Amino acid sequence: MTTILLCSTPVHGHVTPLLAVSRHLADRGHRVLFLTGARYAERVIATGATFLQLPAEADYDDTDMDAAFPGRVGLTGPAGIRYDMTTIFLRPARAQLAAVDAIVAEHDVDAVLAESLFLGAALLSTRPRASRPPVVNLGIVPLGLKSKDVAPFGLGVQPKPGVAGRLRNAALTAVAEKVIFAPVQKAASRIAHEATGSSLNGFILNWPSHADAIVQFTVPEFEYPRSDLPATVHFVGPVSRTRPSDAPLPAWWDDLSDGRPIVHVTQGTVANRDFGDLLLPTIRGLAGDDVWVVASTGGRPVTELDADLPPNARVASYLPYDALLPRTSVYVTNGGYGGVHYAMEHGVPVVIAGTTEDKVEVSARVAWSGVGVNLATNRPTAAAVGDAVRSVLADRRYADRSAAVGEAIRASTGLAGLEEAVLGLVDAQGGKRTHSPLG
Repeated sequence: MTTILLCSTPVHGHVTPLLAVSRHLADRGHRVLFLTGARYAERVIATGATFLQLPAEADYDDTDMDAAFPGRVGLTGPAGIRYDMTTIFLRPARAQLAAVDAIVAEHDVDAVLAESLFLGAALLSTRPRASRPPVVNLGIVPLGLKSKDVAPFGLGVQPKPGVAGRLRNAALTAVAEKVIFAPVQKAASRIAHEATGSSLNGFILNWPSHADAIVQFTVPEFEYPRSDLPATVHFVGPVSRTRPSDAPLPAWWDDLSDGRPIVHVTQGTVANRDFGDLLLPTIRGLAGDDVWVVASTGGRPVTELDADLPPNARVASYLPYDALLPRTSVYVTNGGYGGVHYAMEHGVPVVIAGTTEDKVEVSARVAWSGVGVNLATNRPTAAAVGDAVRSVLADRRYADRSAAVGEAIRASTGLAGLEEAVLGLVDAQGGKRTHSPLG
């Protein structure tokens, strides 16, 4: 029996995709240990895994990140990533590593699987391979590997071909590493030395390049091409696929059967505190159009959408995507990686409005791949959303591109591909063995 340790920062958008990984591996008969925050204990246990709690200095309540970390309020783009990297993700890395070391020593772990911002794994990967289990990076956000062919992660800059593009990328990379993220790198270098006695293997945001494998939860059609892509990268498609749902349909569901295009708008389940960010601009921007605007409040009561809704708007707390997406003409989103993949799985074109966290990179890939329109803001006007939706409805090329990516998603290996990559590493290292943590 293979023992696999899953590691996630205690943040909903990071834990959720790993729950699907955990369930798959447990169902396949592997022993799964899951290290994350106390808030997720019941959900972890429900997957068949053993829940292990992060130390107090690495755990926090993510239900209101702005309240927990008020210094991040109002920050977007590189400034937002810099703050989040230093305060939310880097500061707990030493405690994360100590927890991983203790678990590896007690449970004889065969492989450590960590999402990209569980930076204790970055520290672990600095150690010689013989002294640790294989480390697998789980790509739950767009691929951030450093490359001569792409701009540095976090800027939302699309690739530019040729020599001019590579020169631009080199210049932006130098500015990103030496100026924009210099404080992050300095802090990371100090923490790495204190925790392991070793230096970082290069730039902290590029740590997955030193993992033994990178399992990226997308398809190549939705990721920037890199001529220097390492062989350790495995594209397996999104971790979650649309599944049949037995959730009851809202009372107004049959209204959608009159043949009008359906525009679905969501702010997800986390960044939905202020419906004025995207839900209301979409509803108002399309109030006079011959379409249905179907909004999901991401679990919040529908009554909290405090507005006089136009006749063509319908709202529910949650909606079954297996029933909705095959009928949807445009998907309007603030940029969740998983949600965008759900839309593309069904060939639905996208209008996206997200510039925080990894959303700036998701948004850039939506535009680059041709599957939709990037509004390049967190809070678009009603007119901007309306114009974008109308342009997507009028130009069949967006739907065609989304359909092409969707075909690749449906053909991808998914969690079976992840399992194959992990077991390949375990077999290459000789299966069960005892690892002696250093540092």
